[in-house]
Amino acid sequence: MQLIKKILDFIWSKHFVKRFGILILSYIIVVSFVIIYLDSYTNHGQKIKVPNLVGKNINSIQALLEESDLQYKVIESKYDPKKPEGTILEQDPIATSFSNVFVKEERIIRLRISKKTDLVEMPSLINKSERFALQVLKNRGLKYKIEYQTSSEADGAILFQKYKGSIIKEGQKIQIGSVILLIIGRNEGGEPVQIPNLYGLTISAARDSLSNISNLDFGFICPDCLTHEDSLSARINEQTPEFLEGVLSPSGTRVSVFATPHFKNE
Repeated sequence: MQLIKKILDFIWSKHFVKRFGILILSYIIVVSFVIIYLDSYTNHGQKIKVPNLVGKNINSIQALLEESDLQYKVIESKYDPKKPEGTILEQDPIATSFSNVFVKEERIIRLRISKKTDLVEMPSLINKSERFALQVLKNRGLKYKIEYQTSSEADGAILFQKYKGSIIKEGQKIQIGSVILLIIGRNEGGEPVQIPNLYGLTISAARDSLSNISNLDFGFICPDCLTHEDSLSARINEQTPEFLEGVLSPSGTRVSVFATPHFKNE
């Protein structure tokens, strides 16, 4: 009992009450200061609408964002040849009109914009067949020209791949749409022949047309032909070598064509 009485006497002593009061007051002051500081630092209670920037050009949004005390940052440029350079494709956060989300001042709006040029790695086509090489280039968005060079050991295979007059190596990055010159080996044995115009023909009609010309090889590519019926209806929209009136090609030349299915509703 004596111990409890001493503890109670100490708690109710002026010295303890004074110290305890100072401690509580200090706690209240610190907590109040922290709350006020955080409200100020985080702009508590602010609700700023995020404007819709999609479709606008990156060069025209500065004034719009300054009015709302917002900032922007371009995080990615995507290749899109159908849109003007710098068109905004995506934004984060999404516009308030779509998301009902508000932000505070100085918020950074992250943007993805369009660009008209892009780079792709050059594949290695050396010793590959002409048909394979053309399909690879087409898949990578590259154009091509073809020249033939007499070769008894690499008939129909790629001997050299060139870009702007120079040999281009595998892995070199070039712009999509660039023209690659393929030098293809050809074992010339026989009289040169006239390549016919195959544009608009079906695969079957083109094969029949070439069958009347001796020593011509034929190959077709139809990436969108998913069924046998697609292949039967496909029409040729590209051929190599191209038809040039009066220009003869070496005997044994491989005629490669690209075709697209011709649907009834087209």
